Amino acid sequence: MLSTLKRFLIGRPLKSTALGEQKLNKTKALAILSSDALSSVAYGPEQILVVLITVSAAAIWYSIPIAIGVLILLTALILSYRQIIFAYPHGGGAYVVSKENLGIYPGLIAGGSLLVDYILTVAVSVSAGTDAITSAFPGLHPYNVAIAIVFVLFITTLNLRGVTESASILAYPVYLFVFALFILIGVGIYNIVTGDIPSELHTPIGTPVAGISLFLLLRAFASGSSALTGVEAISNAIPNFKAPAPNNAAKTLLAMGSLLALLFSGIVCLAYYYGIVPRADVTVVSQIAEQTFGRNFMYFFIQGTTALILILAANTGYSAFPLLAVNLAKDRFIPRMFTIRGDRLGYSNGIINLGVFSIILIIAFKGKTEHLIPLYAVGVFIPFSLSQTGMVVKWIREKPNGWVSKLIINTLGALISFIVCMMFFLTKFSQVWSVLIFLPLIIFLFHRIKNHYTAVGNQLGITTCEAALPIEGNVMILPVAGITHVVENSLNYAKSLSPFQIIAVYVHFEREDEAVFEEKWRKWQPDVRLVTLLSPYRSIINPLSKFIDTVQRKASESNYQVTVIIPQFIPKKGWHNILHNQSSLLIRAHLLYRRNVIITTVPFHLRE
Repeated sequence: MLSTLKRFLIGRPLKSTALGEQKLNKTKALAILSSDALSSVAYGPEQILVVLITVSAAAIWYSIPIAIGVLILLTALILSYRQIIFAYPHGGGAYVVSKENLGIYPGLIAGGSLLVDYILTVAVSVSAGTDAITSAFPGLHPYNVAIAIVFVLFITTLNLRGVTESASILAYPVYLFVFALFILIGVGIYNIVTGDIPSELHTPIGTPVAGISLFLLLRAFASGSSALTGVEAISNAIPNFKAPAPNNAAKTLLAMGSLLALLFSGIVCLAYYYGIVPRADVTVVSQIAEQTFGRNFMYFFIQGTTALILILAANTGYSAFPLLAVNLAKDRFIPRMFTIRGDRLGYSNGIINLGVFSIILIIAFKGKTEHLIPLYAVGVFIPFSLSQTGMVVKWIREKPNGWVSKLIINTLGALISFIVCMMFFLTKFSQVWSVLIFLPLIIFLFHRIKNHYTAVGNQLGITTCEAALPIEGNVMILPVAGITHVVENSLNYAKSLSPFQIIAVYVHFEREDEAVFEEKWRKWQPDVRLVTLLSPYRSIINPLSKFIDTVQRKASESNYQVTVIIPQFIPKKGWHNILHNQSSLLIRAHLLYRRNVIITTVPFHLRE
């Protein structure tokens, strides 16, 4: 039944030779990898206005030069990540660039930041989209968390079905959102040009505003830079592109940057000319759409596509997180299971873990993750700064053709990213301080995992580990609970391995049982030695363990191996297991970590 459900939800397994069919073309890649960046248009411009309005409505005109600054940063990031794509065509993005050029610790900081950021991407995006839906239908508001979890499960399932399948489904809402916003911006600009928008709605650019300061402008710039989250996703996901992967990834990156620049600048301009003031209950995009079209079909179309892309922005995390995890796992900083492809050739362990952690975050914060947005943004700008600094070091060290222009681009990007990152810490420290705690913890965890794999490798390697001692013989210990076909089956197996010594062990709770069982055993198996152990505290495992330890100590003196043969009957139906005490499983679990003791289970399958 579980197998049938899995096939229904995920689809039939794909052969490894079908991997090429799971690659993305530029159209699908643009949708699936740009949803996070493009969705930030819905809240990036608003973040600028929220800061400026603390001075006065007259300060809104500063959103224009601030937006220009954000576009300059976007240009630097796009050009920089384009260079990263060609320099590191196997993906990995900020983690690989930082590790190879700045050292292992900067690489782990970048990798750890991005892993957490992709989890936040899913949680924040889905929660924001859920809020948009429940705002339209207030009766659903008490079910915010449940709705958000359903969306996470839906997107997780889509990605488990394969990259191309999820891209085919999720591409439509992304392009609908882009189409809707272009209509909104186009009609809005037409209204401005034709004079339908009164000039008194906005303060003329250049008007002096009392109370404005450089610190506040930098804070607004940092807040607006949250619109650039997700820009790095394409450089992480190069292996998902069809060949030639670097060329297709670079073209997709430029297309994403162009769309983001047009939509972001368009929304900022409309908000300025319309004199939009941010409100707690209505988004800036909603106010612009209402003033442009009124509350008609187009208004609800724009709101619906905005809600959809906010939810689907989570898909960028599902595309980038597994590939980043693969790079970290190959370097043995996280479990190797992240390198394994699932039935549909996706890195399903990364996809599932991302979904689980996102759901935990949504539940922990009750679907209200607005105050995590600064943490979400700073988690991106730390890798931005490190990766571009790494590229600066790379150009200085290697000095390839045209390295000077590349150096200037990356230096500019590194400086601006670092300034934005510092502004987040200075202006929103109460919301981002936790990054100073969880990043060192993550790096510590990375090193513990790395040390474990190194230790395991040293112990398992033929050339490094101690030579195994020769085995002169074998002592077989057979725990028995009665005289049954299950025990008989295990005894026959043990005898087939003769001439090894066999010791049957019976643990009894009452003295009267000892003599009765010994008599029965003598008649049934006179050639097999029986040891009876009294357990006054009714424990089977403790006396059995002590006996095994005693035998093992004596056996080791003669280079004998101790093998514990555990009889176990297997019911025909799985649910029948709950009707039995599972002593064999408990014994096996307890003995599994004993040194120099081999555990063998002999199953006996019941017919009914």
